[in-house]
Amino acid sequence: PIYDKPMIYYPLSTLMEFQNRDILIIVKPSDLKLFKNLLGNGSKFGIKINYKIQKKPAGIAESFLIGEKFINKSNVCLILGDNIFHGIPYREILPQNSNFNGAKIILYKVQDPDRYGVAKFNKKNKIIKIIEKPLKTKSNLAVTGLYFFDKNVVNLSKKLKPSKRNELEIVDLLNKYKKKNKLSAEFLGRGGAWLDAGSIDDFYDTTAFVSAIEKRQGFK
Repeated sequence: PIYDKPMIYYPLSTLMEFQNRDILIIVKPSDLKLFKNLLGNGSKFGIKINYKIQKKPAGIAESFLIGEKFINKSNVCLILGDNIFHGIPYREILPQNSNFNGAKIILYKVQDPDRYGVAKFNKKNKIIKIIEKPLKTKSNLAVTGLYFFDKNVVNLSKKLKPSKRNELEIVDLLNKYKKKNKLSAEFLGRGGAWLDAGSIDDFYDTTAFVSAIEKRQGFK
């Protein structure tokens, strides 16, 4: 749980804010029963939930291969299950038409860019490259775990080669879109917050943040 509710509720609510009603949850084999018991088919939330298994950690981009039949030929939004967003300007970020062509990422300023994929820009404020966990970088704009892709994402994912850690990297997929000049970005500014609860310290920080917001503002 993050504060008073299961962690999965947060990314699910973000997807729902973006008008997603048909959702695929990808889990490891040992967690499948837990998620099904908690969420069921999604009907009690007004959504439709499907489930697929990722047998071993093989990279975020593998989700598009696992979900190929689910995605079919539609555009898709991907969110990581331990990413929590607050104060997103949904209407500004959401691709507005069904003919959306390309990929869109959400960027957020961080103090420790070496922990994340980072966007590097040129003087004209155009993305040059996405770099995975750089040891040295002048950019502090981290790529958050919320992505929008067009219908070509499955075919492009199939062309990816495993990285040194034997994973299909989301950064490599984004750079494929970049080479086609089809990668755009939105910035989550001072009014918004992005928390990655993937480490134990971040987990406690996120719980404290949610607790403070709920007690101060009086809503979930």
